[in-house]
Amino acid sequence: MYVRKNLRFSVVWRLTRRSLLLFIVYNTLICFLYGPLNVHVLDIPWQPVAMLGTAVAFYIGFKSNGSYDRFWEGRQLWGSIVNTSRIWAIRAFEFVQSTSPEITSDSHDITTLHRRLLYRQIAWCNALRLHLRRQTTALWDTEVAPFLPADEAVSAKFLSNPPTHLLRRQSVEMRELFERGLLTEFRQVALMQTIQDLLNAQGGCERIKNTPFPRQFAFFSFVFVWLFAALLPLGLVEEFDSRQALGQYHVWLMVPFSVLVSWVFNVIEVVGHTSENPFENDLYDVPMTAICRSIEIDLRELLGETDLPPRIEAVDDILY
Repeated sequence: MYVRKNLRFSVVWRLTRRSLLLFIVYNTLICFLYGPLNVHVLDIPWQPVAMLGTAVAFYIGFKSNGSYDRFWEGRQLWGSIVNTSRIWAIRAFEFVQSTSPEITSDSHDITTLHRRLLYRQIAWCNALRLHLRRQTTALWDTEVAPFLPADEAVSAKFLSNPPTHLLRRQSVEMRELFERGLLTEFRQVALMQTIQDLLNAQGGCERIKNTPFPRQFAFFSFVFVWLFAALLPLGLVEEFDSRQALGQYHVWLMVPFSVLVSWVFNVIEVVGHTSENPFENDLYDVPMTAICRSIEIDLRELLGETDLPPRIEAVDDILY
């Protein structure tokens, strides 16, 4: 996610340089044919072009809104994961205890249980992040495995959906703790509700990831913008040429104005396109790595640990 208040020129240039150069070349060519070569057959009335521009503006605005909704929903889902992870930790501390005087459990064992439950939650967050970014095989050993028992880490690594497996393992442990008398039935249900909330958030993320932005909207948005950019200089060239009071070379002012309008429409289309998929580890995506690290720090602090990793900082104004 880009975190700087204003986009750097280099970022804007990287996103739009090809289209901008193409607009400059194309508009200059149209102006050259119309002016020095006197090919006036190229000009068309500007009114239909203006109507087309209005329609295209509405269309790409709709696409941009839809793309932003996908990004914002992804960010909201990860915000809910942060809160639910904290709820899981607090409930694990308060609920996983000896439930009657007849049942005794060493305090060291309880602490170990708490640590295992919270570390598995950290592992789940990282596993979900890698699952959404399709990086599970490459980064599992460094990002997830350190928070899991060795056998559990090995068994989950090559499954098709490791995060679901980890939540299933949490639910199994809840049942085992209930059978040992370390959870009451009410507390087990409350913890299972927390697991359900995590599954709902995971399902929402997977829905966004596995359902691409409708291609008919994305494709025709691209086509309409470029069609408008192609017709715009044909509609403007005669308008600028007719202003003879400003000089015979006034027609060349069509080039910067037409390029500017075409560039603005193209930028709106590109912004919508770059926001379609918020889990690709790209420039404008949800910063899942930073969120996972924040969850890890919060949960490990609750465990009383002091040797904590640093928070993820933005690199070149980009937070991953």
